[in-house]
Amino acid sequence: MAKDEVKLEGGEGELQATAPAPTDGGARATGEPSAAQAPKPARKRKPKPKTPAGKPIQLVVGLGNPGDEYDRTRHNSGFHTVDELARRAGVSYWKTHLGALIAEAEVGGRTVTLAKPQSFMNSSGGPVSKLARELGVSPEEILVIHDELDIPANDVRVKVGGGHGGHNGLRSIIDKLGSRDFIRVRFGIGRPPGRMDPIDFVLRQLKGDFAQDHDDTVVIAADVAEAVVKDGAITARDAFNGRHRQ
Repeated sequence: MAKDEVKLEGGEGELQATAPAPTDGGARATGEPSAAQAPKPARKRKPKPKTPAGKPIQLVVGLGNPGDEYDRTRHNSGFHTVDELARRAGVSYWKTHLGALIAEAEVGGRTVTLAKPQSFMNSSGGPVSKLARELGVSPEEILVIHDELDIPANDVRVKVGGGHGGHNGLRSIIDKLGSRDFIRVRFGIGRPPGRMDPIDFVLRQLKGDFAQDHDDTVVIAADVAEAVVKDGAITARDAFNGRHRQ
């Protein structure tokens, strides 16, 4: 081994510097610091990737069907929740604009646009995409509140992006926006009993205990929507998802 060579030894991820034993009976050379003494360069932190949940919500959309015959149905859960948000904010006036009823409201400490598309559920994407273009908001800045058969009744969950799961309102929005990246508040209505047709189930007028349970869930869904706007979708999701309320 050459006189000034440094041998590196070590295990388990560490390097140890061992200088060669002196051959002339003198002390070891003390010049350049050894590998063990040399300062390690600081690691650069990789920037966290931006997620759809990272942008503030600007547009809150409740899905449903217009008309008195659909008013007290499960399929209008999104309308009911947006109405509750409007009630809390003291909204007294809705404007018809671009195929939707819209209003400005304070939700979760922020000013947002509330919207209820009036084009019927299966064509909700038209008004939503038009509003998004006019407001200059991206899909990631849109919160959509909708009924969900695959979640038990009285349960409300947050979802970031994803497919439509057979929901025609979501299907229309995805098609018109050209994106799946909007945030969702999923209002659980559960599956129909027995062999009842799901369409009949979601469009049946709510009465008695079913109506009261639904109204209680509307309050929860509004709480969840406020949390999404205030704290972000991921925080709201972690706080509320999986809490099945009977």
